[in-house]
Amino acid sequence: MAGQEDPVQREIHQDWANREYIEVITSSIKKIADFLNSFGMSCRSRLATLNEKLTALERRIEYIEARVTKGETLT
Repeated sequence: MAGQEDPVQREIHQDWANREYIEVITSSIKKIADFLNSFGMSCRSRLATLNEKLTALERRIEYIEARVTKGETLT
């Protein structure tokens, strides 16, 4: 009977090892997903800020072009 317990115990230990491995992988995937979500939000925020600055520059260029076309001085 003791000989039968060894394979069962081995299976139990292997099952626990597999569960621990799966937990490590799952935790790592969650951390990667959290990082990517945070990075994505940061990128969207920075791009929105950059877009606002570019829009302001485009408006200023259009204004200056209009003044130059009319022959006004740029003072």
